[in-house]
Amino acid sequence: MKQLDAKFIISAEKLSQCPDFVLPEFPLLGRSNVGKSSFINALANNKKLAKTSNTPGKTRLINFFNFSEEFMIADLPGYGYAKVSKEAQNTWQKYLEEYLLNRKQIKTLIQFVDARHEVQKNDIQMREWVNAYNLPIITIATKIDYVPRGKVNQVLANIKKTFKGDVLPFSATDRFYCEKTIEYLLNLCQ
Repeated sequence: MKQLDAKFIISAEKLSQCPDFVLPEFPLLGRSNVGKSSFINALANNKKLAKTSNTPGKTRLINFFNFSEEFMIADLPGYGYAKVSKEAQNTWQKYLEEYLLNRKQIKTLIQFVDARHEVQKNDIQMREWVNAYNLPIITIATKIDYVPRGKVNQVLANIKKTFKGDVLPFSATDRFYCEKTIEYLLNLCQ
């Protein structure tokens, strides 16, 4: 299995604080607790690289991770749940929009959806926003190991029908799809 050495670089609140790298960058979009941090840890084969939590809304900054000088992953705050004021949420939204629309290193956005459930309303709203700006995006279906094997293709087809474009299955628990995901990201970097 292809193994990438990954390390945490920096956290940033807004675009002006982002690291000055030339590596292709993949921002992770998704609801709180959809598995973005677990995805980073699984790709890196390091359970302690990105902090995971059972409490939604813990990620409050853009956290940058360098994968073997091949690409950067930017873990963004989850949408849909956070015990913070409306004012704080509005500030996050403003900063994240500025980052997503103006960061030149962004190669492709990666939106995460939980394969155990139907695509949620806020997932669809996020995709509509991304499509309105014509930003490149793929979808990762997380927690695929919870889906019965006989239903995996149907679940992936339903997500693809909703979102169009590429949908990759992923399980942070058994790392079964890690190698294919790494290959996919490396191909996007070409």
